[in-house]
Amino acid sequence: MPALDVSRLWRAVPLLLATWLGGCSSFSYYSQLASGQLQLLAAREPVADIVADPARDAALRKRLALAQQARDFATAQLHLPDNRSYRLYADIGRPYVVYNVFATDEFSLDPLTHCFPIAGCVAYRGYYSLGGARGEAALQRQAGKDVFVAGIEAYSTLGWFADPILNTMLGWGDERLATLIFHELAHQRFYVKDDTAFNESYASFVEQEGTRQWRAARGLPPQDDSRSAQRDALTRLVLDTRQRLRTLYAQPLPASEMRARKAAEFERLRHEYRQLRDRQWPGDKRFDAWIDAPLNNAKLLPFGLYDQWVPAFAAVFRQVGGDWSRFYVEVERLGKLPAPARTQALHDLMPR
Repeated sequence: MPALDVSRLWRAVPLLLATWLGGCSSFSYYSQLASGQLQLLAAREPVADIVADPARDAALRKRLALAQQARDFATAQLHLPDNRSYRLYADIGRPYVVYNVFATDEFSLDPLTHCFPIAGCVAYRGYYSLGGARGEAALQRQAGKDVFVAGIEAYSTLGWFADPILNTMLGWGDERLATLIFHELAHQRFYVKDDTAFNESYASFVEQEGTRQWRAARGLPPQDDSRSAQRDALTRLVLDTRQRLRTLYAQPLPASEMRARKAAEFERLRHEYRQLRDRQWPGDKRFDAWIDAPLNNAKLLPFGLYDQWVPAFAAVFRQVGGDWSRFYVEVERLGKLPAPARTQALHDLMPR
């Protein structure tokens, strides 16, 4: 997956080393998780040493120095964990740190989930090598599944280890690096097993509000939201398509007819996207490669998942008067509710 803006929609589900501490479905999967994480840990070096070393790349030193300002801001102003995470740097020599394999049945939008002792159930399997991810994807396709492989630029070990700034996080601008740090530290501050939508919406709100405050603290104007608006518009199209597919898959149709109507829905998505693009941002083709590539159920899974409850968390932040400490207390209260009550509480917080 090329590093387009759309990749932000699935970039930050925590992988968590503890997934392999409790055992996995195969020794080979266990081994690659262990090996990949240990290689990452071994590659770490203190950011302060790099910044102070004139022999190191000047551009890297400058970026890491600014990242440390954002890291200090995260602790001092956003009340995020004060630890060694993101005060270290690791160059792992590849564009993504892990590759997540999403899969669904041919006529379903429900992901194949994988459950682990501490991280809980997640809608993917993570691999440290692209080859491993492609091998898993091939096996799932042979079993008749819809499959999608997504490159992930960052993840959180939820405080089990000191997570480093990775070279995979440097492909974006300086502010993007700061937002990633805010997002991943939010996962360390609080995490709920088996509720990806809660975890990612909460971390996304911390990221967005943290970025707003980070810009204000440096005397910068509000962020240009045009690209976010484009991403949101694409997300709405995908969510509409997903709802139509869900309705379609509930019907008692022969497989051949279901397959034809499924293909028609994906062509409708492409058509509606092109109309939207040409009408609202002519000449901007940032999402063309994604929309023109093969589409299937699994490719739609991440959309909307990471910002579903962001307005609810924004409402919580307003209710506590913008006090970060009180905000986290309320987030923890919500997170400790039974799953149905938690969902209802978040729904009640959403704007009408």
